[in-house]
Amino acid sequence: MYNDMVKYLSESNILDVDISDEKKEKLYKFYEILVEKNKVMNLTSITEIKEFTYKHFIDSIALEKIVKDLDSNNYNIADLGTGAGFPGIPLAIVYPNLNLTLIDSLNKRIKFIKETCDVLDIKNVDAIHSRAEDIDRNKDYREKFDICVSRAVANLASLSEYCLPLVKVGGSFVSYKSKGYEVEIAEAQKAIKVLGGETGNIEKFELGEYGERILLDVKKIKSTPNKYPRKAGLPTKEPIK
Repeated sequence: MYNDMVKYLSESNILDVDISDEKKEKLYKFYEILVEKNKVMNLTSITEIKEFTYKHFIDSIALEKIVKDLDSNNYNIADLGTGAGFPGIPLAIVYPNLNLTLIDSLNKRIKFIKETCDVLDIKNVDAIHSRAEDIDRNKDYREKFDICVSRAVANLASLSEYCLPLVKVGGSFVSYKSKGYEVEIAEAQKAIKVLGGETGNIEKFELGEYGERILLDVKKIKSTPNKYPRKAGLPTKEPIK
């Protein structure tokens, strides 16, 4: 199956990055570890190698389509709601120059990520167990990151309230989205503005047979007011409108 993964990575024509054999082997080992752990812990519903390569590896690494100097800048990147480590771990493997902080509210996922990074000797990942509302208010993390990414399943207004507080002024929140994004972006405009952001570039691409994906760059142009994020649950239940 390793050869299948390599074939899908090279045939996709999506990524504009040279992934060395060593990095490909590490990506595949991550796949093996995750699929094995998935037998006893719900980490992903996707285990077939082609779908996994496209939806987890290629989609994650596609950040390079909107952050053009990803390979030459030592960005501090927060991955909020990382789940089983996406997009954070594939980015860490392909771009060892990046410094990634993977955040999730479920401790067993964070434990899995730490164990995986130990096995794969990934040195540029810090994994933190925290709710978004809590880490957003921690002075060690608030407005400390160049970029915050999220593939979490939530509407853009809610994600902006969770992610923008982590981004320093001049940085970006990059949201991974699929079909229906136009409505989400329109409905999130007030939230983005209130939180100190401004909608920037949109990078569209076809994820093979799996449909259209976009990367939305939300620029941080001023500090997020201290009252955001609101108390637990409110950004999701009552998005800023």
